[in-house]
Amino acid sequence: MANTPQSKKRARQIERQTAVNKARRSRIRTFLRKVEEAIASGDAAAARDALQSAQPELMRGVTKGVVHKNTAARKISRLSAGVKALATA
Repeated sequence: MANTPQSKKRARQIERQTAVNKARRSRIRTFLRKVEEAIASGDAAAARDALQSAQPELMRGVTKGVVHKNTAARKISRLSAGVKALATA
């Protein structure tokens, strides 16, 4: 438990930042889910649009420190491969 004024303040700051990070992570997951659902439904145009809106959101998560850079790159790579497979099929 925090005892000093400084540690109490840090605990409050961490609590606020955790809430912000949680909201960001949730938002990113929502965008990714929209892309996955569009791929599963077979709608190439919707999947492409969803991917274009999800990419900047995921990269914003990287700059904010919510998602690791390699994780974001891997997710974008796999989703774009799925969208590309839809377009060719």
